Amino acid sequence: MIPTNPFGPVPSVPQPDPEGTRQARCRLESVFAAALQAVDGRAAVRRALGAAAPAAPCWLIAIGKAAAAMTLGALDCLGSQLLGGLVIDKAPPPDPRPFAARGIEVLTGGHPLPTAASIQAGAALLAALARTPPGATLLFLISGGASSLVEVPVAGLDLAQLARLNDWLLGCGLPIGPMNRVRTAVSRIKGGGLLAALPQRPLRVLAISDVPGDDPAVIGSGLLVPASGLEAAVAALELPPWVRAWVDRGLLGRAAPTRPGPPIELVATLALAKAAAADAARTAGLPVRVHPEFLAGDAAERGRELARQVRDGPPGLQVWGGETTVRLPARPGRGGRNQHLALAAARELAGRPDCLLLAAGTDGSDGAGADADAGALVDGGTLARAALDGYEAADCLRRADSGRLLAAAGDLIHTGPTGTNVMDLVLGLRW
Repeated sequence: MIPTNPFGPVPSVPQPDPEGTRQARCRLESVFAAALQAVDGRAAVRRALGAAAPAAPCWLIAIGKAAAAMTLGALDCLGSQLLGGLVIDKAPPPDPRPFAARGIEVLTGGHPLPTAASIQAGAALLAALARTPPGATLLFLISGGASSLVEVPVAGLDLAQLARLNDWLLGCGLPIGPMNRVRTAVSRIKGGGLLAALPQRPLRVLAISDVPGDDPAVIGSGLLVPASGLEAAVAALELPPWVRAWVDRGLLGRAAPTRPGPPIELVATLALAKAAAADAARTAGLPVRVHPEFLAGDAAERGRELARQVRDGPPGLQVWGGETTVRLPARPGRGGRNQHLALAAARELAGRPDCLLLAAGTDGSDGAGADADAGALVDGGTLARAALDGYEAADCLRRADSGRLLAAAGDLIHTGPTGTNVMDLVLGLRW
């Protein structure tokens, strides 16, 4: 329950104030930016290695949507101690020169669906580990997205079948944990499978968590964490027969890890991002409530619930974090789970110029579209602005086409790649 407002009686609903709404939107965007800065991959790795440097020399392997940013943090601290390595990211870094100068190969894999580049990256990963210089410490930098960016599937599973499987997973509504267990069952490197390719030498693993509970076994599908209880976990899932067939076949072909998994150091988490958002809001003079519960479940349902808490609660900022789901229709439109949540919230906030809600992915990406929208920031006028172009919220939600309406309303958020990935943030403001 939202507590009684400690700052006095809740005021009556104000009349529309375009300048006030503009300032409130800027305030929310600034709070979101502060949260991203706190979990930036480069800064996070720099903090960790500055506090405890690995034994030199080092050979680096970075995989995930924050791989390039995390590698820059390692270069800041280690410099010439890095003998080389491999980076597998969603997109090439803006400036490849720092990587090339240290002999670090940079590859891109497919995301959110694995592509031929993901298979090639998997082969390159195994080759890189095989040529690791003797005596070097292996420094792994892992972040979300690794499940799709690099892949070595079990025998018989070709790229088309792998892509079909992942496409089904992304649209079926499963949480990330069960989703990654299915991915692990059909992979030779996930769930600790990569340990079989590691030489017997020191390991240091830094990770940015993009999963509920910050479970290292789920981050990137646990490349370096031996899967325990995998068979029982996937047996309990309701899967289509064709998915079940591949899972069962994959489990039979998985080899047992040849060494224990190393410790995983978490250098950035959702909790850190939420705390930074709260600190930025308090510095700006706003009352703040940080919700400790993990935000999960159907995106539209959560959007309606959170909007009502903002609308009916006291003035100030409310902070949530997590990862919701959307069951996609056969032909989904534009947008991802955060845009879906935001549009559902906008229906509850319609006509309330004192209420706003921001929902965005901390990685700067929400949905599979080429427009690279991070999410959306809606207010009491969102639906009215979109209606001028003929868009209706219920129809767009039904067709999973929220992004098209939000673009017409001018409410989409664009950050570009952020160099981090700690799931999603939702910020609600009543001013």
